[in-house]
Amino acid sequence: MKLIVSFLIVIFGLIQGPNPKVMKESNSPVSEYIVKSVDKPITIDGNWDKPEWQEVEAASIALHMGPEPEKFIPKTQVKLRYDKDNIYGIFKVEDNYVRCLVQEVNGAVSKDSCVEFFFAPDSDEPLKYFNLEINCSGVPLFHYVTVPRKEFKVLKPEEIKQIEIAHTMPDKVDPEITQPVTWYIEFKVPLAVLKKHRNITNPAPGVTWKANFYKVAAKTSNPHYYTWNEVINPRPDFHLPKYFGKITFQ
Repeated sequence: MKLIVSFLIVIFGLIQGPNPKVMKESNSPVSEYIVKSVDKPITIDGNWDKPEWQEVEAASIALHMGPEPEKFIPKTQVKLRYDKDNIYGIFKVEDNYVRCLVQEVNGAVSKDSCVEFFFAPDSDEPLKYFNLEINCSGVPLFHYVTVPRKEFKVLKPEEIKQIEIAHTMPDKVDPEITQPVTWYIEFKVPLAVLKKHRNITNPAPGVTWKANFYKVAAKTSNPHYYTWNEVINPRPDFHLPKYFGKITFQ
């Protein structure tokens, strides 16, 4: 009887074929972004076209989680640079159906039209990470996560004020913009802010951090969830550090 059952299981497996989710997960390449250094501090003004950003390539945040949006697919790009004291970044979002209501630091900014940078700055502990989320009006949320969804520190507003953020949209976007609009978020994160919460592997040539970038608009009329490195999950969830890609400092 056991032989018959085993035979039927094998035959059923051949008919069904391999589990596509397992195959996809095992074969998915890990995205890598090369972070170039900069000789002098970057002025944070939201200017995508200034020389400091023209010198570097952009990463595309184009892999969707969950169903694709019904009305419009945003095009989102991001660039990073670094010096001995700071990490710099800039997002460019070619968007539509843009809405932004949250104005409180550490509020639920992901409900708005929002971009996000999750990164694990300790190479020895790649599953512990900071999540920096910034809505299109420049309002941030900044946490340090030790166990996703369970254990995290909310950085204090006075710490978050040390992060410089420039935005090109108004401080509040309501009613929703229902026509094409391009918006930018630029930021500077001092390494000193990170070091208050954990040891970090200082950016230097050859150092790699695990990280991911996201574009979200959970409560607009065109909800969507986009990611840079592929995330395989039945529902949208950005807090899955095993799916982070790599940023490598040059």
